[in-house]
Amino acid sequence: EDEEFVATIERAGLKFIGNVSQLSFAVTEDTKELKDYTQPGGGTYNEVRRVSSIETTLVGHDFSPDNLARLLYGSTSAITGGSVADEPATAYKDSLVPLSNIPASITQVTGSGGTPTYVDGTDYELTEAGLYIPAASSIADATPILVDYTSANADVVQALVNSGKEYTMVFEGLNEARSGKATIVTVHRTRVGATKNLGLIGDDYGALEVSGKLLKDTTITTAGLSQYFKAAIQQ
Repeated sequence: EDEEFVATIERAGLKFIGNVSQLSFAVTEDTKELKDYTQPGGGTYNEVRRVSSIETTLVGHDFSPDNLARLLYGSTSAITGGSVADEPATAYKDSLVPLSNIPASITQVTGSGGTPTYVDGTDYELTEAGLYIPAASSIADATPILVDYTSANADVVQALVNSGKEYTMVFEGLNEARSGKATIVTVHRTRVGATKNLGLIGDDYGALEVSGKLLKDTTITTAGLSQYFKAAIQQ
């Protein structure tokens, strides 16, 4: 089992984000070389290497509302279903009329003044997003209508309404090659970017891939302890 927990840098509780198929670190180094000028043919007289950055890449597979909000700089809210009366809309033949909530059932559809009452299955059809107006419907193009319906419970994600956040991450992994021994990786401080690809339709399991830089955690001051990340490997 490979699972990931994350918390904002304020560490207000680590939240479960689900199944993770990849967690990797890429180290970038700056190299300073002193060329050997003491003899013909060149060579390297000395060299200094310093780590300039560490980037982590995570691939998750749980498309929960909270995960989507985290990885799309968004927000999430829970909507309680119920009765919706007289929601105004404009109808066009052979077109979808989207509603503001996910409709579970339609009570009635009328003209903007409350009449006429249109016929379900003939003048309109219920879809997951709203109403489809058939080409043969008696509702003329650009007709204002009122829709009474029952909405379903839903989680709504608003994308790109927040800035990116810093996180602490804890990865729980089990090494099958070592009889399920645990490997726990803790990233003290990282800022991840938005997901690189959001595939909502496909013929394979979906994936959420994100990358981010590991940042120095200056609250860790004990000598010998990493300010970036640690890995605990069960013996």
